[in-house]
Amino acid sequence: MAFDIDMIRKVYEEFQAKTSQTRQLLNKPLSFTEKILYNHLYEALPDQPFQRGKSYVDFAPDRVAMQDATAQMALLQFMMAGKEKAAVPSTVHCDHLIQAKTGAVADLKQALDVNSEVYDFLSSVSNKYGIGFWKPGAGIIHQVVLENYAFPGGMMIGTDSHTVNAGGLGMVAIGVGGADAVDVMAGMPWELKFPRLIGVKLSGRLNGWTSSKDVILKVAGILTVKGGTGCILEYFGDGAESLSCTGKGTICNMGAEIGATTSTFGYDEKMSTYLRGTDRSEIADLADGIKAELTGDPEVYQDPEKYFDQVIEIDLSTLEPHINGPFTPDRAIPISAFGAAVKEQGWPQKLEVGLIGSCTNSSYEDITRAASVAKQALDKGIKARSEFTVTPGSEQVRYTVERDGLLKIFEDIGGVVLANACGPCIGQWARHTDDPDRKNSIITSFNRNFAKRNDGNPNTHAFVASPEIVTALSLAGDLTFNPLTDTLATDSGEQVKLNEPSGEEMPSRGFDVEDAGYQSPAEDGSGIHINVSPDSKRLQLLTPFSPWDGQNITGMKLLIKAKGKCTTDHISMAGPWLRFRGHLDNISDNMLTGAINYFNEQADSVKNQLTGEYGSVPAVQRAYKAAGIPTIVVGDHNYGEGSSREHAAMEPRHLGVRVILVKSFARIHETNLKKQGMLGLTFANEADYDKILEDDTFAFADLDQFAPGRQLNLIVQHADGSEDQIITNHTYNEGQIEWFKAGSALNMISGQGAMV
Repeated sequence: MAFDIDMIRKVYEEFQAKTSQTRQLLNKPLSFTEKILYNHLYEALPDQPFQRGKSYVDFAPDRVAMQDATAQMALLQFMMAGKEKAAVPSTVHCDHLIQAKTGAVADLKQALDVNSEVYDFLSSVSNKYGIGFWKPGAGIIHQVVLENYAFPGGMMIGTDSHTVNAGGLGMVAIGVGGADAVDVMAGMPWELKFPRLIGVKLSGRLNGWTSSKDVILKVAGILTVKGGTGCILEYFGDGAESLSCTGKGTICNMGAEIGATTSTFGYDEKMSTYLRGTDRSEIADLADGIKAELTGDPEVYQDPEKYFDQVIEIDLSTLEPHINGPFTPDRAIPISAFGAAVKEQGWPQKLEVGLIGSCTNSSYEDITRAASVAKQALDKGIKARSEFTVTPGSEQVRYTVERDGLLKIFEDIGGVVLANACGPCIGQWARHTDDPDRKNSIITSFNRNFAKRNDGNPNTHAFVASPEIVTALSLAGDLTFNPLTDTLATDSGEQVKLNEPSGEEMPSRGFDVEDAGYQSPAEDGSGIHINVSPDSKRLQLLTPFSPWDGQNITGMKLLIKAKGKCTTDHISMAGPWLRFRGHLDNISDNMLTGAINYFNEQADSVKNQLTGEYGSVPAVQRAYKAAGIPTIVVGDHNYGEGSSREHAAMEPRHLGVRVILVKSFARIHETNLKKQGMLGLTFANEADYDKILEDDTFAFADLDQFAPGRQLNLIVQHADGSEDQIITNHTYNEGQIEWFKAGSALNMISGQGAMV
């Protein structure tokens, strides 16, 4: 069934004319990305083209998607916006709160019991405001979106960094914080700095053990975790057209790990086939009618260096399988060199767990290729020598692969099928271990492998590869095993070699499902009341943040100077903290507990300048807040990389932190800080980071002159009486400065900041 077909039809009816006007404005051939962006302007075309990497632009996305962990705060904010119904098609997907323990059935039952209050809240709010609701067990948000909502040429935002997965079906799909989602659901424009463009030319065809996952693992190695910041990656070429639609989704999904705004592919036959195979022939017919416009102009792809800011070329025919990690998704190692790297680096060679699935790699094609490897082993009497888990991406995929006998193959080699949810990928995993701090290795087909992310153990060496490579290594139980060249020993001692995997892009008998898990909203939700108990430990109604008083902020104490990588997982951990995602005060007790203090190189241990003693970061910050003392957090490069987690911005705001001063920001986190009325600043001279001392006090000299493009002066007062002046940069435009003045962007929407 095609959801929101009238909206999609309208987009397509206007697409050609808007594209033609854009081509005249820019006076050049257009990339597919430019077509989508200019087709989704909130207002009319400007008089002059937007400047990539400079112009702030208001967009009108077609839809919004939210996962349950972030939807709680997003909907709590939307309830304050004073709207009767979401202005654009919107959905909630319950995928984050199901903990993987023993298996799909028991884990889902446990989640329904433990999280009933949250699920009831999300269901009732969705029902009231015209939002589609996908129940627990229906699947992971990005897989469900690809199967039901994504469409070529569309634009969507979602409250999860891997919203970019929908680029596999030709969308510009961007991960945002909940406040951005609130803007769009309230009918307001959504603002984004016009991205720079990176073209990725793919030639040749994948073969053997190499899969779509290896394309993005290779790209991550080229661009690193911040090389895509402020950019959209557009894939093109004969190689791109040869990839399955879900394979394209895998590539776009992991684009989040290089900091990219999003990634996309032009419309082609593979997308048309996928749309028709997922019961959306009407959309495929509409797209076929304007298919020439649903990709980049031929001139762009013929001379890409002229039209993209950067061009990368990859020959799929010669691409090797890669394994990335540990501790970062951009350390890319070809499998031919990986075994040697394991030994040289002293990484634990024994593979304890292999995990396949997740939002990144749980398509029918992924499952069939991995199952083909498992079936070979089963036929030869070999079972997995590592623990092995399978996470289906949706109930539709799970039901279909079970029907086709594939889940039984995994179970017969010793695998455990988990619920259709995020589970181990986001730390929702009750790992079977007798030592939670032991040095060990795991390998996944997930997307992100920062320290502690999967199981909370900082010594877990997590590696990322394709599902078929993960399956092969799990059979060996050894990280140095190379299935392209090495053999496995059977119980009888016979040495056997695995053949290259084979798979099917689409099920030959079509997809099937008994209950996809979708709940339609009420036609009229005006009579539905939302009740949140004041005694709830899981949910808490929000109160507006206070507006700025117009004065320079002075007397700020240093809360923490974070050393090295400080992701949103370090700022607001997931795992067991997911249960508090709807309760701002409770979840604030995890604020910055994973960040490493520069001065003692410990996590969750900072000096309280009021007492001289060391304590937990949230506890020290609460002491400053109780004393009415503002604070500042100092950080390193790419601060806030990782998920779209707006709690990482709301928690400091709630507890009284006023400024985040870093060498550089990850895009989503910087926007989240702005939305919550925080000051997110960067060092004009990065060497000034070294001037910050543990007992420092800070004061602005000219915050009352806060203006776009104008640097701000921060006076650093040291304990010995000396001072340093630090010049800071910012990227706030006039509208964002108004958010700061009002106390938050939501205050502006709801009128709370009107008196400022």
